[in-house]
Amino acid sequence: MGSPRSSRRVLAGVAFALITLAAAVLLGKHLTHTSWPLQRAHMGLVAAAGVLYFASYVLRALGWQKLFPAGARPGRATCLAACGAAAASGVVLPFRLDYLVKIGTLRRMRGVKLGLEAIALSIISLGLVDAVAFLPLSISATATSSSSFRIPLILVVLFGVGACGILVAGRHLGRLPFIASRARLSKLAGRAAQHATGRTREAVVAWAFLSGCWTTRALGSTVLLAALGVGFSPKIALVVLCLSAAASLIPIASGGAIANVGATAAVLLALGVHKEQAINFGLASGLMLCGTAAAAALAGVSASLVSGFRARQLARGTGQAATSRPPLSSSTRTP
Repeated sequence: MGSPRSSRRVLAGVAFALITLAAAVLLGKHLTHTSWPLQRAHMGLVAAAGVLYFASYVLRALGWQKLFPAGARPGRATCLAACGAAAASGVVLPFRLDYLVKIGTLRRMRGVKLGLEAIALSIISLGLVDAVAFLPLSISATATSSSSFRIPLILVVLFGVGACGILVAGRHLGRLPFIASRARLSKLAGRAAQHATGRTREAVVAWAFLSGCWTTRALGSTVLLAALGVGFSPKIALVVLCLSAAASLIPIASGGAIANVGATAAVLLALGVHKEQAINFGLASGLMLCGTAAAAALAGVSASLVSGFRARQLARGTGQAATSRPPLSSSTRTP
């Protein structure tokens, strides 16, 4: 771990998550007949959903790590700490300000020597590859949903198709009149496309990790729906996931679990789910996503501290062995 400021950033993200957990409990008590959203839930299934949500953050961190330059790539624990802190603080931060938390946390973690531009390009590349990885789920949700949700789901699909087009033909985007007439936009588009497609193998591996991230997130939502008595319905989970994740796929949108809680409950109500179950799921999913994000941040920080301690111990042991080694005598020296 680096400076005390990085520790404060992670702790601030965890504090935001804890505040949201308390707010979810109070809101659930006010709007439903339960004292908190998971009171009547099947706790075995809730635990399974929590494991899947946590795994989604781990897979996301692994995918993000692959999008950095190989020579200066941060460690897995470092990426996990930054992803977890950003997700936890994104609970209340609007307009994707959690990106600033992610950048600030990563830059101040131990052993990270990347500049601001390299981190920003990795986040842009992460958004593009993330949208492509989300495309199969959004297509499935669009094909199986009712006509009332078709338009917003089609927009999510089009966003993924657009991201795929940028990755495939990104180097030629600078020739478009709208982009070519703006020097900064043209330079940014060229750098982002080159960064995302310059290492094809790493981009494919990142896509695989991010696909696993969204798949485990969908499975977690499916299991949580079953835990709350809605039933085992992958169709509902896909629609809810696609619509609630639309904001996180668009960088200029207002993110955060607080905004997603109401949207999730509204979608479930429109799908015919009972009011109390819909509200409980919206609150419970937000609660568990925040809790697992905080756990991911703490796990990443702990693993980083352990790794740094082991590295210092190894360096100290190597130094002591070198200083305690007796000098070669004149009879054993090589002529």
